[in-house]
Amino acid sequence: MTDSTKPTLLVVDGHSLAFRAFFALPVENFSTSDGQHTNAIHGFLSMFVNLLRDEDPTHVAVAFDVSRESFRTREYAEYKGTRAETPPEFKGQIPLLQECLRAMNVTVLEKPDFEADDILATLATRGAEAGWHVLVCSGDRDTIQLVNDDITLLYPSVQGVSKLKRYDPAAVVEKYGLPPEMYPDIAALVGETSDNLPGVPKVGEKTAVKWLTQFGSLDALLDGADTLKGVVGGNLRDHVEDVRRNRRLNRLLRDVELPVALDDLRREGADAQALRDVFARLEFRALLGRVLQVTGVPGDEAAAAPATRAPAASERTAPELASWVASAEGEIGVTLVTDAGLPVRIGLATAEEVVEAGWDDDVRDALADWFASEAPKAFADAKPQVKALRRAGVAVAGLAFDVILAGWLLRPSFPDKTLAHLVDTYLQEKLPEADPSQLVPEDEGATPGQRSWFTVRVAAALRDALPEGVRPVLSDIELPTLLALAEMELAGVSVSHERLSAFSDELGERAQGLAQEAYATIGHEVNLGSPKQLQEVLFVELDLPKTRKTKTGYTTDAGALSELQEKADHPFLGLLLAHREATKLKQIIDGLDAAIDADGRVHTTYVQTGSQTGRLSSTDPNLQNIPVRTEESRRIRAAFEVGAGYETLMTADYSQIEMRIMAHLSGDPALIEAFRAGEDLHRFVGARVFGVEPQDVSNEMRTKVKAMSYGLVYGLSAFGLSKQLRIEQSEAKALMLEYFARFGAVRDYLRSSVEKARVDGYTETIFGRRRPFPDLTSPNRVLRENAERAALNAPIQGSAADIMKIALFRVHEDLAGLRSRLLLQIHDEIVVEVAEGEWDAVETIVRGRMADAAELTVPLDVQVGRGDDWNQAAH
Repeated sequence: MTDSTKPTLLVVDGHSLAFRAFFALPVENFSTSDGQHTNAIHGFLSMFVNLLRDEDPTHVAVAFDVSRESFRTREYAEYKGTRAETPPEFKGQIPLLQECLRAMNVTVLEKPDFEADDILATLATRGAEAGWHVLVCSGDRDTIQLVNDDITLLYPSVQGVSKLKRYDPAAVVEKYGLPPEMYPDIAALVGETSDNLPGVPKVGEKTAVKWLTQFGSLDALLDGADTLKGVVGGNLRDHVEDVRRNRRLNRLLRDVELPVALDDLRREGADAQALRDVFARLEFRALLGRVLQVTGVPGDEAAAAPATRAPAASERTAPELASWVASAEGEIGVTLVTDAGLPVRIGLATAEEVVEAGWDDDVRDALADWFASEAPKAFADAKPQVKALRRAGVAVAGLAFDVILAGWLLRPSFPDKTLAHLVDTYLQEKLPEADPSQLVPEDEGATPGQRSWFTVRVAAALRDALPEGVRPVLSDIELPTLLALAEMELAGVSVSHERLSAFSDELGERAQGLAQEAYATIGHEVNLGSPKQLQEVLFVELDLPKTRKTKTGYTTDAGALSELQEKADHPFLGLLLAHREATKLKQIIDGLDAAIDADGRVHTTYVQTGSQTGRLSSTDPNLQNIPVRTEESRRIRAAFEVGAGYETLMTADYSQIEMRIMAHLSGDPALIEAFRAGEDLHRFVGARVFGVEPQDVSNEMRTKVKAMSYGLVYGLSAFGLSKQLRIEQSEAKALMLEYFARFGAVRDYLRSSVEKARVDGYTETIFGRRRPFPDLTSPNRVLRENAERAALNAPIQGSAADIMKIALFRVHEDLAGLRSRLLLQIHDEIVVEVAEGEWDAVETIVRGRMADAAELTVPLDVQVGRGDDWNQAAH
């Protein structure tokens, strides 16, 4: 047979890829009207049809695991023992997926006592021996051992199953330094966490490869282990039997008896009616046409959207670009290619035409006025491109659409985080992308102009898909916020390396001292970061009460240990918790310190699409994880200083914003009265709940009602309140009953909001932001109750996020005529760097814009502070 006539066999690990799809696609966005979750099925089939289309195999099979029990667990009971219980949302999806595959006339295989990988190995070996091309698609690294000149592994990337890395023998050698057949030897030495196969302590991949290269094989290495020096050599000698066991267990069987021959795997056309029936039950509408088309259904039965080729880009000079944007009608898609944060190429497009140019000063000057105009522009992930333009001296206005933001607003928990995802979801097309596994890609992917063309078309589809009430959230909140955040990220905030470094050293010494004290209490050293070693100390040596049982023993997380400390006040526990706190804080500080740029400032990146409620998050570094209201947090914040050329920092935050939104949404007269009168809310509530005068509300009473007020917003139960306040559950229940007796409108609102969401399928903020909650109708009680608790809070927290964003961009806009500038937005607080002589003007802007960001039935109270650093500016 010649290469062109050889059959191609594709074998797929069904469980592995379905599980990856399950975690890649948010479960709450994929369920049928009767509550059946479908995210694993949808994700797997989307990947599978792309695989069939791109690879065009002649023969296909998909293998599944029957259970966790196999001949491997009989030899080693702990094999895969650390894997968590199968999520209840995943259960029931595999049989439905298998039904879909059978309707596609794809052979489905499973065999008791064996794993799917053994079936793949057997079929792949048979195919290679028959002289066929073989493709193995699996997310299990053990399948690397199958790779040879005839067998190629397609391995999913960390993004899920949408991208597959191609491993031939050369690619395996490039990544691991050894041929494919020796990969299991590396794994035997290093261990496989996912399979619960412990490796040799302190032996990583580099050491394993070095040893195997030196000795030539694992057997030779183990026979010569006595010649290895140092701690790792001793560790290997101590764990030789573990390594041998690992190698036995990770060796895939290639001779499993199967009920099919290779010819039985021939790819056939789908049973169109069977496929329509199962897809109707799964409510897969957009996916049906793609599957029918790829599986070879003739004629118009496929009903799939035709493949669309993007127009070729026309290269233009700077004057031609200026003329083109001036004459183009409607919205123009924009894509900038950047390098080191600056533009290097630009692509522009309408729905009919694509133009491009390399970025230089002439192009910048030619387009500067157009970028600064209100001419409508559409981007995919606009913020980094806006920042690149600003660095190049170009202002941006007329930001009409960002498809990434729009996709997130439509499905806030869905991974529509790339243009490729959106093209696939809303156009049912494939965005041409370069193959990341090829050193010199055969296909370079879409050009910048073509990406702009896809962006314009996706924008049109998303406009149609966005509910009318949600559209203003994009145009009036998210897009103006994006522009403000871009300027804030460019400005950064001045941070003192000296202060952070000194505090880090102090924490390092503190952690070391605490560790030594902890060792002294038990009489020996122990790895304080090892759950396994801590379990031995806590529950065997010290015989302390057991915590919650997990797959790996008894939990040693911070919450469990804090509770344990209350039950058994052993000094080791206190030292361990203090050591953890010091270590965690040091990690935060070291991360901040490492992020200080050459200009002495930290430039965090704000993520608009990082939460389902609409709250901003930050990354590189994460400024949201700095502790608040502790001595240590104040020392960290003291390192955030006013920059050179500025006079002071201003902080401004909302007081009790979520409770104010609760008062507004519930219309509770008593809560509204408290806020309008400017009283201490928790003292006011405490007086009502405990039947005393406000001045007679003790600190203990105030603490209880504060915890309850905020807890109710998050669906806190009497049990949860009792744990939080360390009171009897009966007292907590009585407290809640008394609260609702005094504030009945709050109770009615909380009940009605969940019931309304159950009917609508989503919650809504004051401004129209929606969050879907399909699990409110789930037959699974745990899922349903979790959704109910989240649905209680979503309108309140989401409204708070909207208000903060509105305040943020309005403050930013009003500061445009001043030198002062916004620096940070953390939780409910903003930080402004104030120029000399501008304090009064800035304070007026900040107080006014934050207070009037929303029209509520209660006032929005804003607290302002000033100081040379963030801590001093606290109020």
